[in-house]
Amino acid sequence: MTVFPSNARETFAASYPEVPHVLPHTLDHHPLLEREALAALAESLPAASVEYNAGDQPIGIAGKPAPTGLPIGETIRRIESANSWAVLKNVEQHPPYAALLEALLAELRPEIERKTGRMLKTQAFIFISSPRSVTPYHFDPEHNILLQVRGSKVMTQFPAGDPLYAPDTVHETYHTGGGRELQWREELLADGTEFALAPGEALYVPVMAPHFVRNGPEPSISLSITWRSAWSFAEADARAFNGLLRQWGMEPARPGRWPASNRAKALGWRVARKLGAGRAAARTGA
Repeated sequence: MTVFPSNARETFAASYPEVPHVLPHTLDHHPLLEREALAALAESLPAASVEYNAGDQPIGIAGKPAPTGLPIGETIRRIESANSWAVLKNVEQHPPYAALLEALLAELRPEIERKTGRMLKTQAFIFISSPRSVTPYHFDPEHNILLQVRGSKVMTQFPAGDPLYAPDTVHETYHTGGGRELQWREELLADGTEFALAPGEALYVPVMAPHFVRNGPEPSISLSITWRSAWSFAEADARAFNGLLRQWGMEPARPGRWPASNRAKALGWRVARKLGAGRAAARTGA
């Protein structure tokens, strides 16, 4: 069964990799995405692959919020009243979910690889959220398509690569092992673009585009399929190298967005890392 119809693939091809856009999809009532299957999956995943927090978060937070105290399986089974949002990370650790991820990405592979080359580090994440819960303001390092399966949500997205929304120093810290939470200011809201998602709709999120999410009045299930590219790794490594240059008292220019290669600074960071300069860049994956 084709999940992304031909008009979705055409829209994606015209917009990828820098323009956010909504796509139709037909991933509905899939047995791997039913509530009990997700609760069982969560209980089988290693602790590092499960994160769940109180749902009534502000848009901006400092650091990670605390868990709710309810076990993850019960959080998912009682998501209507649990006041929580949960994310199951790297669900491709389980072969059925790996097969689902591969099948979905295979439908878009020609369009992806035509623009940004071979897909690298493909991953899948599943979000299970209580009504009205909030995922705070942050960015992600991957190319990302978020498929809404149950319930509704609104993602407010901001331009990628603009330091007004995500300061260069936060990028540099993140790509050398720090956090990616961003400081929220209410005046930023006027510049955000809202994308409302219902079941059967998906949203493409460009690499490192800042965003926050508000869920609708019903429990929500979303599947996020992600991949990296040589370009995204190069930008991440260039960010890390800029952090090193800043430690040396310089004011480096920020890396270019696609299709800029950022090759020189990326190579500089990889050499510096091998020589032991700076902290390990755990999130660049290189």
